[in-house]
Amino acid sequence: MKKRVFDLFLALSGMLLLAPLFHLVGLWIRVCDGSPVFFRQERVGRGGVPFRMWKYRTMVPGGETRGGLLTVGDDARITAAGRILRRYKIDELPQLFNVLGGTMSFVGPRPEVPRYVALYTPEQRRVLEMMPGITDPASIRFRRESELLADADDPEDYYVRVLLPEKIRLNLEYGRRATLSGDLRIILCTLFPGLLPGTP
Repeated sequence: MKKRVFDLFLALSGMLLLAPLFHLVGLWIRVCDGSPVFFRQERVGRGGVPFRMWKYRTMVPGGETRGGLLTVGDDARITAAGRILRRYKIDELPQLFNVLGGTMSFVGPRPEVPRYVALYTPEQRRVLEMMPGITDPASIRFRRESELLADADDPEDYYVRVLLPEKIRLNLEYGRRATLSGDLRIILCTLFPGLLPGTP
């Protein structure tokens, strides 16, 4: 309950403070790349229940059907505006709607697409007991994930075999010691990389 109150307070405060930015980003996308402004993708949430996660659209319309699920290096599907939005994580702001709706938290394991969740081992599926989040320790550790994937001979194999298990391990470890103060630390380190020592 404390975590939910914490999430609602931050989400409502964030939406009020960032309302002008929401409008400017939406207008920028519409002018530069046309409609739609938002992108919704099916992800797997708490208890294995699927939900739609909101983002600002950063790819060409229908881009998700023109290539793989992973964004690798300088993916040609990403728009000029989208590259800037992704670089500064602004594309994630609409997930405040998910937080308000109760399908996501501010901090928790980043929700995966069904295709990769289907590969989880029974032990790894324990991560689905937690509410998914906008950020988590793995997001900080693998901030440059697309660059890592670009260096791999087979990006999807590298993601499934190396990155995904490590992300799950980090999130299970987070779940064992999660606190509100720890969540605040993760949020700060997501917004300001390198701000606090001892956080990946």
